[in-house]
Amino acid sequence: MRILVTNDDGIHSEGLDVCAEIGRALSEDVWVIAPEFDQSGVSHSLSLNDPLRLREVGERRFAVKGTPTDCVIMGSRHVIKDRPPNLVLSGVNRGRNAGEDVIYSGTVAGAVEGTILGIPSVALSQAYKSRSSQPPHWETAIRFAPDIIRRVLAAGIPRDVLININFPDCAPGEVKGIAVTNQGRNRQDRLQIEARQDGRGNAYYWIAYVRVRGQQPADGSDIFALAENRIAVTPLRLDMTDEPFMTKLAELFDEQDDAVKWMIRSVIGEGHKAGAKVGLCGQAPSDHPEFAEFLVACGIDSMSVSPDSFIAVKRRVAAAEAAM
Repeated sequence: MRILVTNDDGIHSEGLDVCAEIGRALSEDVWVIAPEFDQSGVSHSLSLNDPLRLREVGERRFAVKGTPTDCVIMGSRHVIKDRPPNLVLSGVNRGRNAGEDVIYSGTVAGAVEGTILGIPSVALSQAYKSRSSQPPHWETAIRFAPDIIRRVLAAGIPRDVLININFPDCAPGEVKGIAVTNQGRNRQDRLQIEARQDGRGNAYYWIAYVRVRGQQPADGSDIFALAENRIAVTPLRLDMTDEPFMTKLAELFDEQDDAVKWMIRSVIGEGHKAGAKVGLCGQAPSDHPEFAEFLVACGIDSMSVSPDSFIAVKRRVAAAEAAM
């Protein structure tokens, strides 16, 4: 198994070496391709306006002047394109990536990009208190990650799904188990703008996290599991569609609505004025064969229907054409 290791903390970060060690516990064929500089918080950004610079740091270890997304693409499409990776490991991040953190996280984005490219991918993060003098418990990730990853791979990761693993801020002996969780919610009042002045009196600003009184996280969430000293294993999907609200929106913009009919009639008319053929590809004629009569009356040139509805729609079209 060939493993591509990346991160967002940069090529010289301690967590990257931890991730490589986790990779070597799974395979001897481990390639490290990580950002030249710290890319924390860049999310799934892609470098399009600047060239990527590739620097060989050591054997099977490269630095890319770019984002974690760039690194995964560079690795799988260039550095090891002869035999692309079978697994992407992104991390181990210095700090948790739970709740809305996954939206901002370059660590999670590295796993997202691997998933987009069709490669099973896992994001790894080690929770710790940034204001504490204590370093992260890297040994916790080293102790538990290989076995978790083996079990997940044996079960099979569905296409378009990645695995986000967060290790609690404690020593290995204090871990209370593994929890399969959903993505939680952080308190957004933690985010503040900190205003400062430079030596010339000009204002500049930092986006800062401030301490707020803690509240009980939702049971079953990744944040709740970490608070209980459990490892949080969260499956995340590329498809972010909200299907329940999509159904409601479909009802709101029903093709039979008068306003929508006016829009369809206008589009067909403008298309014909431009000398174009106008067709409709949608579910409306299949679900409502009578709607086909309206489309014919508007001068539609073609429409798509499901096989189950073909006969009924064909009769409606014939009746509409006969009446014209």
